[in-house]
Amino acid sequence: MKNRTKMIIILTVFGLISGAVLSLVYMISKPYIEKNMMAEQKRAIFSVVPNAKSYEEKEKNGMKYFECKDASGNVVGIALPAKGNGYQGEIKLMIGLTPGLKRITGLEILEQVETPGLGGRISEDSFLNQFKGISTEPQVNYVKNKKPEKPNEIRAITGATISSRSVVAIINKNIKAFRGK
Repeated sequence: MKNRTKMIIILTVFGLISGAVLSLVYMISKPYIEKNMMAEQKRAIFSVVPNAKSYEEKEKNGMKYFECKDASGNVVGIALPAKGNGYQGEIKLMIGLTPGLKRITGLEILEQVETPGLGGRISEDSFLNQFKGISTEPQVNYVKNKKPEKPNEIRAITGATISSRSVVAIINKNIKAFRGK
């Protein structure tokens, strides 16, 4: 009985110390993580709305978005943060849109945990560049194993159809919610 009690006490103390160390590391690193996430968001805003020189954070239909302006103060686009489920987990995007929400000006993947080499290819330029200039009306669609024929279509990644479909679904769902439809 003494041995069991001794083991329980040692494991409890070890667990408490480990938990305290992990909490301390988290508290120390949290401001740096948030700072890096904000820097990545800012970079993504200017990437998805290429002519933007400044932006202003706003809210519409309960959604945060960024109204992007050129050097003269004219609105040149909207950067819309979006997220949704992928094959492996949550996918976070930054969608660039024309002021009238008719076309996508750019797309950036902010965060994803899709399968490396397959679904993870949604972060590659060859996939993301397909969205530049694509029409959002009717909603964005994807095709498999053939070239897109319509102005609202992109080509899904072979072997990663679920991830490709997820990105398209996230875009459509968030644009629809932003429009208020």
